[in-house]
Amino acid sequence: MTLEAATLQAAIATNRFGLGARPGDIAAAQSDPRGWLEAQLAQTETPPELRSLDSSATRLAATYAARKEKDENTRKPLREALRDAYRDDAARRTRAAIATDTPLRERLVHFWSNHFTVSVSRPIVAAAVVPYETEAIRPHVTGRFADLLLAVTRHPVMLNYLDNAVSAGPDSPAAIRRQRGLNENLGRELLELHTLGVDGGYSQTDVRELARILTGWSVAAERDRDTGTFLFRANLHEPGDKVLLGQRYGEDGMGEGLLALQRLARHPATARHIATKLARHFVADDPPGTVVAALEKSYRDSDGDLGEVTRTLLRQDAAWAPELRKVKTPTELVISTARALHGAVHEPETAGGGGQPVGHVDPVFRSLGLLGQSPFAAPSPAGWPDQAADWAGPEAVVQRVDWALTVGEKLGDGIDPRQIAEQALGPLASEATRQAVSRAPSAADGLALLISAPEFQRR
Repeated sequence: MTLEAATLQAAIATNRFGLGARPGDIAAAQSDPRGWLEAQLAQTETPPELRSLDSSATRLAATYAARKEKDENTRKPLREALRDAYRDDAARRTRAAIATDTPLRERLVHFWSNHFTVSVSRPIVAAAVVPYETEAIRPHVTGRFADLLLAVTRHPVMLNYLDNAVSAGPDSPAAIRRQRGLNENLGRELLELHTLGVDGGYSQTDVRELARILTGWSVAAERDRDTGTFLFRANLHEPGDKVLLGQRYGEDGMGEGLLALQRLARHPATARHIATKLARHFVADDPPGTVVAALEKSYRDSDGDLGEVTRTLLRQDAAWAPELRKVKTPTELVISTARALHGAVHEPETAGGGGQPVGHVDPVFRSLGLLGQSPFAAPSPAGWPDQAADWAGPEAVVQRVDWALTVGEKLGDGIDPRQIAEQALGPLASEATRQAVSRAPSAADGLALLISAPEFQRR
């Protein structure tokens, strides 16, 4: 490989597969871009920014206590503390992404967290969304999909988010005594979003049967021991046989759900669904069929080993095409900007003027909120969209340019945007962009032009 080709692949490695190049990253990846990425898959340590997080159980217990409090004067500060905890967690998570030396692994965390979305739109889980990601997603992004699926499905945050914690089988003791009903949310999203996909060949009957299988998968309440942890409640579980996707499940309590999840993880439709989503995320909105087929085969052959599937992705020549076919989401744009600028993120507009470093929570929220992607606030269990049509409309483009202008105004002094362009994009920067940045009347304008450039807005 020529030096020119290696430098181009290093720029692609840091921007398409990573989270944006920091100063020195392209040079570090240049000798072996694919090896630089593959080495990151073996790094399993929790980022230092996230090691002191409260557990999800602690946050859920605090949420239950706040909801139970009847006095508004007491309840209000409890709710504010939970809101601040969520914001601090989200800022820590963003700092981890900005500072990470393993950006591919961090991107995988974000990908799988979005695949298994939970959202602050449900107040009962809002303060625990980042601990959920740290506990259920991070340990498994290069492990077996079956283990990830189980960790997510039995996690108290997911069980609360999709209301399975209160789902009762129609013939269960709890339903007979209290007229509590079956909730199909988790069963539906498991089939439609998490495993088989919307075209995966299941029926509404399968949704209901999976919901019946998962009755009893619940969360310890205040009156229980270990509040906020997983609890199988036998009195909620639907007795009797079930039939899911043509396979019979005899009465086995929690064991029915464990078996169902194993079978779903190994289903051919799941392999195809996961392969398509990964290819769409990393390669193109309409990914090449050859890439999807290779990932699908890797998934099946490795029994859902996500590390091996990711390595297969990195070995696809089509994934390294120089064309930048993915529009960055707002989160990717903010993180890649911060990485290019040595970790700084400033507020887009503040009443008092002046930006603050990323250690302050408001800049992250203001920037991401302005651009339409507040942390862990996906509008539905489907998660945030991952295609250009959802992020590159006329209004969104104007918002991005306005944000770039503000970043340039607040951070442009004392920097050389030409150097930033070289360090962040390398050979991906077009001659037109290089000239525009060089000819800008000020460093602030040059930085704004760089951030607004197609090569920076895409990956």
